[in-house]
Amino acid sequence: MPTFASSDQIRDQFSRAMSAMYKTEVPQYGTLLDLVADINRATLADDGALRAQLETADELRRLDVERHGAIRLGTARELADMRRIFRVMGMHPVGYYDLSVAGVPVHATAFRPVDDAALRTNPFRVFTSLLRLELIADPALREEAQAILARRAIFTPRALALTALAEEAGGLTKAQAAEFVQEVTQTFRWHSEATVSHARYRQLHAAHRLVADVVSFKGPHINHLTPRTLDIDAAQAEMPRRGIAAKEVVEGPPRRKHAILLRQTSFKALEEPIVFADDGADGSHSARFGEIEQRGMALTRAGRALYDELLAGVRSMQGAGSASADYSERLAAAFRDFPDDLDQLLERGLAFFRWRVLDADGLARVAASGAPFDLQALRAKGLVAASPIVYEDFLPVSAAGIFQSNLGGAEQKSYAANAAQEAFEAALGAPVADEIALYAQSQQASIDTVRAQYQAAVLSR
Repeated sequence: MPTFASSDQIRDQFSRAMSAMYKTEVPQYGTLLDLVADINRATLADDGALRAQLETADELRRLDVERHGAIRLGTARELADMRRIFRVMGMHPVGYYDLSVAGVPVHATAFRPVDDAALRTNPFRVFTSLLRLELIADPALREEAQAILARRAIFTPRALALTALAEEAGGLTKAQAAEFVQEVTQTFRWHSEATVSHARYRQLHAAHRLVADVVSFKGPHINHLTPRTLDIDAAQAEMPRRGIAAKEVVEGPPRRKHAILLRQTSFKALEEPIVFADDGADGSHSARFGEIEQRGMALTRAGRALYDELLAGVRSMQGAGSASADYSERLAAAFRDFPDDLDQLLERGLAFFRWRVLDADGLARVAASGAPFDLQALRAKGLVAASPIVYEDFLPVSAAGIFQSNLGGAEQKSYAANAAQEAFEAALGAPVADEIALYAQSQQASIDTVRAQYQAAVLSR
């Protein structure tokens, strides 16, 4: 019986290989890594409570390796094969994101680990978009784009063969895993040679810059890798000092004492030289950029409803787009209605928490007294504690904001919100997981563990 590398090991190898490759291709990414490491080090030195919280939750060790990437695919076949490849790494499709509401002709999911142990090992995520050819208005151009995409093969034959081997055998040996990572990494490399002529590129670009990005190249070059910072406002302020042109505002919720969901910023997309097919003309293409994120706590359905309501209220104000000068102030004012106190968030059921026992002897004494199991009463006595669960996913408005900031102000198209989750899942070959249900499962599992310890003490009386 062969000894297989674990999916966690393969994912960790792939994450590191991608980071090394992107650092070589986009040197400013290396600058971002240094910037984030410096800020995280200073933040942990200044905030002992935050350090203790991360250590208690066993999340400190993942901080330095944590990344998310993003790719854009062109066909259902590419998406389905990408799902198979990511599954070998223990990454599964979570969530459905419709970006057409912001004039971006894609919909997406995030491939990521889903169980707590895997997330603690390496929470590598890849936000994976699928081009929506039906949103290209010109029928002839739509058909040509479809034909171009049908001819390309974005995976090496060996990558697909090793994927099939993993599916048949139930895993890969360490040697096979190393080869698998090497082969799959090739899919995400930058190609400076376009597969279309300059004239065709201009037509695709006129339809939408993302259409040109997906259709005009051999494969889905990774367009950013994102490290996690503990203070995104400090990172935003530091980027210009290190020669990085940051986007104007941080996307997501405002700065809070207790961070929620996800905040993101980025530097502007690079203008990179390319050579066009057929005529060999020189040109440039803009797609790859750098991004930084700060992750807060996961919100329940009630919490997300309140978040969405407050955010929509700000964005519907006259002249209150995220690029407006006073957007941050308007956002902060609106979010005063969102509690920034852990007790309130817990009591009102707005966020997810992971429970743990603080005092096993005290817990046993209460259990021995015959008192019913009551989490809140046990917490009030200091016998158990509840820590916020980290948000592992994305926000469609924020993702679209990052996309738009790197596409130029004139790029907005007039697509209506046009969610098509069933069509996306048909292309994927599998349903996407409900991220809120995953957080609820993690919360409940922690409660069940505490309850089991309590009941064991009852039985031992």
